[in-house]
Amino acid sequence: MKAVGLYKYLPINDPESLIDVTIPKPKAAGHDLLVKIKAISVNPVDVKVRAPKDKAEQTPKILGWDVAGVVKEVGEAVTLFQPGDEVYYAGSIDRQGCYSEYQLVEENIVAKKPASLSFAEAAALPLTTITAWEALFDRLSVSKTKDDNKGKSILIINAAGGVGSIATQLASYLGLTVIGTASRTETAEWAKQRGAHIIINHHEDFLPQLEKEGTPAVDYILCLHSTDRHWNNMAQVIAPQGHIASIVETEKVHDLGLLKSKSVSFAWEFMFTRALYQTEDRIEQHRLLDEVAKLVDQGIIKTTINKQLKGINAATLREAHQIIESNQMIGKLVVVE
Repeated sequence: MKAVGLYKYLPINDPESLIDVTIPKPKAAGHDLLVKIKAISVNPVDVKVRAPKDKAEQTPKILGWDVAGVVKEVGEAVTLFQPGDEVYYAGSIDRQGCYSEYQLVEENIVAKKPASLSFAEAAALPLTTITAWEALFDRLSVSKTKDDNKGKSILIINAAGGVGSIATQLASYLGLTVIGTASRTETAEWAKQRGAHIIINHHEDFLPQLEKEGTPAVDYILCLHSTDRHWNNMAQVIAPQGHIASIVETEKVHDLGLLKSKSVSFAWEFMFTRALYQTEDRIEQHRLLDEVAKLVDQGIIKTTINKQLKGINAATLREAHQIIESNQMIGKLVVVE
């Protein structure tokens, strides 16, 4: 089958950074599904994995972790799906990715795609939806009951990005006052359209801006950009007994003691954890994607696709990586077959 892979980890302007390859078509067994790829979304994690490093692969490494497609084969132990089902999922980072015609994926982390969406619209959702959902409900312990959230607020740093675009919709739907950060007119408008009530600039100190808005402290913070840059700002504005979660790795050592007097919790969110470590509860990703599909079909959650390219080939995916690396992307970038 046709795929796009790499042997060397190179700058994206190098024509060998992503190349067209032909690899054997896999066969479904056990709890695996064989999915025909219809559309994929390119994420910052794709760029991070592909980034230059002193390493080489003996066989093509296939990237990509955001898919909408059709089940073609099921393993003998599969119970949740059958051939012909239209599905969406994010996959596992320790397996071959979705820059290909077909992909194997474990059924426990897959769900039927929202019926109201095209494959391209659905492909924009899985990775960011899982990340936002796990961050809000598993890491920050936000209640799914609207009445519990009355009077509570959440600060979402980088609200117009892929994860922020979903987290903002979920938090707003659940009754939280959503304060999003953005630094451009177009990103601020995007975040407001998805439910942000207040916008502040993440290039400026948080506290004076929040005080001006009458919200000097927030109950929850979801950091989706530069934990290093925002650590002191977050420690300053989090409310006593509040909760902070981040998806962005640090390069510096930070003082957790800044959170002690407020009894504040800090948690990491990494949406690949369940699949990577084969946790017993990994079927929760199937369940949450299924629940979000219902919210989408009810018109409560909207797809975050904002740019579409055609052709799952090396040239198109190199272009997609360049766009992601520009750090100017709002919402999600999708590539269709």
